Amino acid sequence: MSKDKLITESNAAMDVERLLEEYDADISKSRKLTGLIEKLTIFIAIAMSLFHLYTARFGTLLSAKQRSLHIIFSFVLGFLLYPATKKSDKSKPSTLDYIFIGLSVIVFGYLFVYVEEIAFKGVDITAIDMVFGGIAILLTLEITRRVVGPELPIVAILFLLYARFGPYLPGALGHRGFAWRSIIRHMYLTLEGILGIPISVSSTFVFMFILFGTFLDKTGVGRFFIDLAYSLTGHLKSGPAMTAVVASGFMGSISGSSVANTVTTGAFTIPLMKETGYEPYFAGAVEAAASTGGQIMPPVMGAAAFIMSEFTGIPYVKIIAAAAIPAVLYYFAVGIMVHLEASRLGLKGMPKEELPRLGNIMKTQGYLLLPLFVIVYFLVKGYTPLLAAFYAICISVVIAIIARLVKGDKSFGFREFFSALEQGAKSSIGVACACACAGMVVGVVTLTGLGLRIAELIVTLAQGKLFLTLFFTMIASIILGMGLPTTAKYIVLATMAVPALLKLDVNLMAAHLFILYFGVIADITPPVALAAYAGAGIAGANSMKTGFQAVKLASAAFIVPYIFAYDSSLILVEDVIGGNIIFLPFVNAIPMIISAIIGILCLACAVEGYLISRCKIYERILLFIAAVSLLKPGIATDVFGVVVLVAIYFIQKARGKKDAPDII
Repeated sequence: MSKDKLITESNAAMDVERLLEEYDADISKSRKLTGLIEKLTIFIAIAMSLFHLYTARFGTLLSAKQRSLHIIFSFVLGFLLYPATKKSDKSKPSTLDYIFIGLSVIVFGYLFVYVEEIAFKGVDITAIDMVFGGIAILLTLEITRRVVGPELPIVAILFLLYARFGPYLPGALGHRGFAWRSIIRHMYLTLEGILGIPISVSSTFVFMFILFGTFLDKTGVGRFFIDLAYSLTGHLKSGPAMTAVVASGFMGSISGSSVANTVTTGAFTIPLMKETGYEPYFAGAVEAAASTGGQIMPPVMGAAAFIMSEFTGIPYVKIIAAAAIPAVLYYFAVGIMVHLEASRLGLKGMPKEELPRLGNIMKTQGYLLLPLFVIVYFLVKGYTPLLAAFYAICISVVIAIIARLVKGDKSFGFREFFSALEQGAKSSIGVACACACAGMVVGVVTLTGLGLRIAELIVTLAQGKLFLTLFFTMIASIILGMGLPTTAKYIVLATMAVPALLKLDVNLMAAHLFILYFGVIADITPPVALAAYAGAGIAGANSMKTGFQAVKLASAAFIVPYIFAYDSSLILVEDVIGGNIIFLPFVNAIPMIISAIIGILCLACAVEGYLISRCKIYERILLFIAAVSLLKPGIATDVFGVVVLVAIYFIQKARGKKDAPDII
């Protein structure tokens, strides 16, 4: 069956919008408005995008003004689009929703209008400040519960209670405690609570890159990435599965959602994988694991890179440079697992004549890559991410207009332009709400010094041993990541777990990337694994089985964060001083890259139980030991890993197996 026919059938069978509504939490919970209220919502969303475009080009407002107006837009849209409960009317907002909208405009509009007066108040707080502050906290908790889910608001409430009742807590967690008056002031009137660093990043960089992603989607970049991946990998024995890995890597570089990435590319790749001979659960797991990696793939990295820049003081362009090699190694790890499975099953790739030609794709659609080159160019030239995203959006629109005039491509017009503005604003609601709520968590940490206390507890529990500290941090990252979106989980972990790693002299950049890696893996870790469940829905497979298979596929990537935590040369970083990274030459990273590749290969073979033939139990154990030994790079461990891998290769070859994959 030809590729084009399969894609046509998969398109007919797979309604991407329906799948997004079913598995993407942001979309599945939202209302389907009609009539005047729908038009009003669209108008507000477009106005929000235009406001951010204007400030990106001509300069942002005062910090408090920019952030409070961003919150007003987000909360108003949130209460219009997201009902209070599953039983609430999904066709129109309720009276309570309109009350919440009015309160949002009043309490955050108060901050917008009286920002100068508030700045001069100092520690003074009036009765109106107290009332408005309390309402602002409750509104933030409620809108986050609706849009993101109950986990983050519960965490925020526990932190607020911790700030109040610190004197009653035992041991290292105890502190002098703060009155509600001080807590409300800190959360509402300062730039260290709701209006803190997280919402600052959301109201600038994050929004613009989300908007950039919607414009790329409207101009056809998504389909171009899929065609490009088919042309590059469709002929391999792992065929459509490797295509899913490559296409999801491309899409993930601009997408901020594991679920959206899974559904968008999976609607094409999963039916093809099943047709080729992969089990349905495996096909869904491949797409989920590959799509989740987009959260660590530059340049967007699920918006976490921008917040990381604010937390560390490291320029954004240097963060994505440091993250590039680990991200590529993640996809290498998933690709190796996919290839081993194809070899074990004896699968073959698609005939080259049925695949799109790379030259033709680049000739007819290559211009779609120009906005990505533009954004990289401006970042390298030292422009702010905000301005780089603005120019990239402008270029994407210009390219679409030229394509319409020259090629007659009518896929992008005025309707699509305003639709991109609308979708960009709507897509940002979840991030904005999560950042506002996470800001309270960060506020409590700065108010009470909790971060240092947690760091001391982790180091004490690990008895000062780096490996145990990394292991406990990994577990905490995965558990927290299960219930929180990428930005929120990174914020919480950056304030709670990173100080423990820094105490044991882990490089600042490596520490932040470590928690991001394992927080992201939670998107495919049961019991809360939405990306895996989305893949299972497309494949018609068991959700839990798909989730565990996705973890299995990504398990080889677990070795990468440990390697750069022990030796940051893998991320090309020698040291971080005052927010300035001292980079190493790429040649210095080559030994670490080789060590990582050997470790990944050993772990992949141990988990999959296959090298050039099925592994014996003792072979899997030896391969796993070799992989673990490579966690701490060094000549002795590297030699041991190579010897074990080569020895098992020749042992299996001596057994006379003839189905060896082309990986060695």
